[in-house]
Amino acid sequence: MVKRIGIDVGGTNVKIALVDGEGKIIYSNSVPTYAQMGYEYTVNNIKQAIKDLMKETNTEAKDIQGIGFDFPGQVDCKTGVVKNAPNIPGWVNVPIAQMIEEEFHIPTRIDNDVRCAALGELKFGAGRGCENFVCITVGTGIGSGIVINGKVVRGAANAAGELGHIKLQMEDGPLCGCGDSGCLEAFASGPSIVAMAQEYLKGGKSAKFRELAGDGEITPYIVAKAAEAGDPVAKRIFEKMGYYIGMGLTSVINLLNPERIIIGGGVAECGELLLDPIRRTINERAMKVQRDAVEIIPAELGNSAGVIGASMLVEG
Repeated sequence: MVKRIGIDVGGTNVKIALVDGEGKIIYSNSVPTYAQMGYEYTVNNIKQAIKDLMKETNTEAKDIQGIGFDFPGQVDCKTGVVKNAPNIPGWVNVPIAQMIEEEFHIPTRIDNDVRCAALGELKFGAGRGCENFVCITVGTGIGSGIVINGKVVRGAANAAGELGHIKLQMEDGPLCGCGDSGCLEAFASGPSIVAMAQEYLKGGKSAKFRELAGDGEITPYIVAKAAEAGDPVAKRIFEKMGYYIGMGLTSVINLLNPERIIIGGGVAECGELLLDPIRRTINERAMKVQRDAVEIIPAELGNSAGVIGASMLVEG
């Protein structure tokens, strides 16, 4: 049986899984990232997690075809170096592939988290049988993985797929985390949902999501639950979110003519609350030939897409 290890490195946790050649997860676990302790500390935790995985599954290094990592941020796939992971302080120019290969003597590859999700969906999820598609994740930010002619697109500097930084407003738009303004991500993401909800509550206004939050913080999940319960303000927030994302995707559809847009990520778990206004916007704004060729569908692999896709990186 083919066995590979996929590792999804996030700001809070590191997920690790042993995956077979059919994309099935044999074993999975997670360990805290503890980013504040420095990247060396996290790398040592990852090494121990790999050793624990091998012990728990009675697997030896010679039985593992490869190890793959996904990271949020900029990576150099060719050299195996994490260039910059903004949500994981201290991860700048870290040669993680070399460090893991020296420890375990197993071929190790790395890539961006959303490109790994796209690879997972291509092989085993909503992208199966599809030659041209765009996989986007909507959560704290908006990222995308692009597949053209059955291949994941990485770009000249391994930085392709920054859908969240398509410009929706030329001047005086909301400030984005990238330092520019008017980006799609600044209009439509998890923090944007919360910001719109909080803006509405100013001046003592009431809404279902305030009631659901109680003494806690308002989250995208709570706003989604309020919308599902019929709260008009929450429903309007998701309408605006879907419109903004639909506008960004309209440019992508007109440019690339994909067969599918696959939408995943934490916010996308809201389902039709988000997908319906995205579809309507694309139907209204995209060019007819491109519009008629594309379908907008949810991702299938959920939170496992990253580790499954990462485990496939050794294939190239």
